[in-house]
Amino acid sequence: MSKNIIFLSTYPPRACGIATFTADLIKNLKNKFPSDNYKIAAINDENYKYGNEVSFVLNQFDRKSYIRLANSINNSNTDLVVIEHEYGIYGGDCGEYLLDFINNLKIPFITTLHTILSKPNKNQREILKVLGSKSKKIITMGENSIGILNQVYDIPENKIAVIPHGVPDIAVESKKTLKEKLDCKGRNVISTFGLLDPGKGIEYAIEAISQVVETHPKVLYLILGETHPCVRKAHGESYRTKLQNLVSELHIEDNVRFVNKYLTKKEIVQYLTLSDIYVTPYLATEQAVSGTLAYAAGYGKVIVSTPYRYAKEMLKDGRGMLAKSKDSSSLAKAILYLLNNPTARKSMEKKMFNTGKKMKWPYVAQQYENLFSNTIKTSKITKQVV
Repeated sequence: MSKNIIFLSTYPPRACGIATFTADLIKNLKNKFPSDNYKIAAINDENYKYGNEVSFVLNQFDRKSYIRLANSINNSNTDLVVIEHEYGIYGGDCGEYLLDFINNLKIPFITTLHTILSKPNKNQREILKVLGSKSKKIITMGENSIGILNQVYDIPENKIAVIPHGVPDIAVESKKTLKEKLDCKGRNVISTFGLLDPGKGIEYAIEAISQVVETHPKVLYLILGETHPCVRKAHGESYRTKLQNLVSELHIEDNVRFVNKYLTKKEIVQYLTLSDIYVTPYLATEQAVSGTLAYAAGYGKVIVSTPYRYAKEMLKDGRGMLAKSKDSSSLAKAILYLLNNPTARKSMEKKMFNTGKKMKWPYVAQQYENLFSNTIKTSKITKQVV
């Protein structure tokens, strides 16, 4: 039996990691379950030109828009609403306008959490508590969040589903071919990708590279991706300029390359495939999931990361190396160990590859479909009983 499902999320062409995630999920659900009907309620911070799959538009900053959207969905043939949640993509203090939507929604809904704080402020905690109370299920992308959701937000464990962050399944040329094609031939390539913002801690990775080149002069660090649109709107390219100036001050212009563009999925996979080491030097320790680290894991990369929650979970059991936060020497030490010990590097790659293959989108989409089907079925049975 076909199902009508609406996703409340940011959506392309809005440049946002959650928009990309939702588009990928829907694309893979459509591939595997074409009889189902998937629609989008897109969250706008400005006007975008959407495709036909966007049926509703929510003005992020207009409180009344949230109630109007709930009423529109209530009057449709929707079986389930899936809310992609991150505090910053909804209006009001900590995104509190979302509560107006869920308090007026009469359709069962599931919430996928992209940010889970272990020490939230009062409003952050209250919002997630309400979501946890009213959602049929809460989805998190890592085991690391189950205890926090239970203890901090009073969400019972039987309401929490863990589904890994999906990774695209794209075939590209060999590492050797891609290194030649993208001007990296004969070099050990280290990379970081994603929308650039000061929270990424790239300056520490650049400083680490300046230490690595002393014994590995041909190493190349690729900083892949354009500046985050919100950062660019508020501060222009000041962070990128700061990083470029740091590269010049350290005289490592031949060892650091900026690729300043919004990468396609294929380009991301190509750059990951040619990389020898992937680095996430993020500053925050609270991060419950990282799409970029998930992508690197999905392609079996050996990863060096600062110890945020998702990285600690993904890199345990010898699947990668953790360095100290805001510590370029610690990052350099981990990178040097991997460059100097190819056997250890291969072992980590193999372990990560075995974990990562279960993160490819077709496998992940199946888990979402199972959850959606069971939730709709249970909701209908409950409704009949009532």
